[in-house]
Amino acid sequence: MNHHTEVADRLGQRVVYVRPVAVADLPEEIREAAAGIDTLYAVHDTDGERLALVRNRDLAFVLARQNDLAPVHVH
Repeated sequence: MNHHTEVADRLGQRVVYVRPVAVADLPEEIREAAAGIDTLYAVHDTDGERLALVRNRDLAFVLARQNDLAPVHVH
């Protein structure tokens, strides 16, 4: 168990991972909706399932915390 998971467990929170995603690597309908943006931020659970895509890193962290999740940034 890593440090982030231990802290989240003590707080009763589930860890989620926030990582940058190149818009060019996303499906066409998402690329169209994100016109003019090069990078979005994905929020993933520990199993790798994408829970959300948002415009910036700060918003990803706010979204996670508002849902009682413990966000961790990964590259």
